[in-house]
Amino acid sequence: MRTVNLSAGPIAYRDLGDGPPVVFVHGLLVNGEIWRHETGPLVDAGHRCLVPTWPLGAHPQPMRPDADLTPSGLAGLVEEFLEALDLKDVTLVGNDTGGALVQILMARRPERVARIVLASCDVLDRFPPPPFGFLAPMSRLPGSLWVTAQLFRIRPLLRLPIALGWVAKRPIPREVADSYLAPIQTSRGVRRDLGKLLRGFDKRHTLDAFEANGGYDRPVLLLWAKEERLFPLPLAERLARKLPDARLDLVEDSYTFISEDRPGLLAGKVKEFAIMTR
Repeated sequence: MRTVNLSAGPIAYRDLGDGPPVVFVHGLLVNGEIWRHETGPLVDAGHRCLVPTWPLGAHPQPMRPDADLTPSGLAGLVEEFLEALDLKDVTLVGNDTGGALVQILMARRPERVARIVLASCDVLDRFPPPPFGFLAPMSRLPGSLWVTAQLFRIRPLLRLPIALGWVAKRPIPREVADSYLAPIQTSRGVRRDLGKLLRGFDKRHTLDAFEANGGYDRPVLLLWAKEERLFPLPLAERLARKLPDARLDLVEDSYTFISEDRPGLLAGKVKEFAIMTR
């Protein structure tokens, strides 16, 4: 693991391979481990994979107390990461909450980004999606995030819709799930960060991005789970029609976490898309 110090605080990341860079943006309450099946095939195909753990609740170190963890601030953090590492001709891959952040960043027309992959993610009025809408008001109650984090030490609860049950069709390996949950179970600073970002989630951010990106002029691949429960397929179809240069590919036998349910499939799609759009 490497670390880069950005305006919000230290961001841990893996830097693998050489070649055109692929930068990954994961979702809420997971970390870079969610991409563990995708980096190897991309490195073998001649790509450089940069896998940060963003401050979305499973990050190893708390951010600065004054860090801007609003959706706009987090999107800016992604852009800051690209600039800090001087990355160019970037393929930016976003999943779940990370896809919303990428859409917000797209509205800024970042010059370092050449192409976008959005994999089953928050869009339009699904930010956050049900059944996770309760998290923002709950986070205002003192101690609520600590209590929730401790409850998820009970393994069967992880398969509930309010946990991993609707994002992954298959059980996530125990050590990976533990890496997702340990920071909020053990770190008051990470829980503080999580509360800040949850209180900033609002559908106006993704609705505004949807309108702003009607003129987005770079290629976009929408990789969507056909059985998606949180972000129904008609939303992806609307987004595909809105973007001038977008294609929609459907994924069988998966929920939101395509990289968990269909290991390596996303890597193959990213590789093919990068070749097509060079």
